[in-house]
Amino acid sequence: MPNRNYKAELVGVFGYPVAENPTVVMMEAAFRALGLNWRYLTIEVKPDNLADAIRGLVAFGMRGINLTIPHKIEVMKYLDEIAGDARLIGAVNTVVAENGRLRGENTDGKGFLRSLKEQGSTRIAGSRVFLLGAGGAARSIAVELALAGAGHIVVANRTRTRGEDLVRTLNEATQCHADFLLWDRQLAIPEDTDILVNATSIGLFPDIEAVPDIDYRTIRPDLVVCDVIPNPPHTAFLKKAEARGAKTIDGLGMLVNQGVIGFKLWTGLEAPREVMMEALSKEFAG
Repeated sequence: MPNRNYKAELVGVFGYPVAENPTVVMMEAAFRALGLNWRYLTIEVKPDNLADAIRGLVAFGMRGINLTIPHKIEVMKYLDEIAGDARLIGAVNTVVAENGRLRGENTDGKGFLRSLKEQGSTRIAGSRVFLLGAGGAARSIAVELALAGAGHIVVANRTRTRGEDLVRTLNEATQCHADFLLWDRQLAIPEDTDILVNATSIGLFPDIEAVPDIDYRTIRPDLVVCDVIPNPPHTAFLKKAEARGAKTIDGLGMLVNQGVIGFKLWTGLEAPREVMMEALSKEFAG
């Protein structure tokens, strides 16, 4: 009988709740495409059990884990090393286990940047960005844009403290200039804006007709308009921007690119991006 290896390499996601997290769909498709004996586990971990879950990750010899709500900040206290951009963002969504050590990364903003570059639609260096929201996705996107050379970022948010905290981080830790705008009215997009980003959950399934409260008449044809929402990919927000002639980038590409980056961090291999995109597209279409 030939030598056989029945041991699967394990990765996955910790979250609470986590049952609706679709990452397993694209990651398992990627493993199958490359013939890898890897498994992606979707694991519900209550906040009080996170420390035990991290110890279990190490005890099981898992290769890494994704973190989703509510663990992205709390997990940082259990890691041996945290990437510089993840420290600025203040959150970790991917842990890599190597040689008994746990390293924290944040792939949210990196996935967004890849989508921008893949579209080839705008130059990031020196660009002027108008960012809707100041939550976890917004922080990651803002930090990565700033580190990539964005010249000016306006953060519009309904909560002053959270928005001002993000602006302070950008101004103190990067070369980018940032300003806060209280989102207490319908917002006009400044004429000199290059990139408009909806980094809120407005428009996420099932509330698919909802749109951010902005003046859509101020969206220009030369503007690049992005949405972080992957489901549905073609949001009502993007449809309204397209009606104004703007170039749009959806959140599905960002989500897939996060998975592509995580796949490489864990396996050391280039991910089959198109396979992952097709798997998620079919999942959301269903």
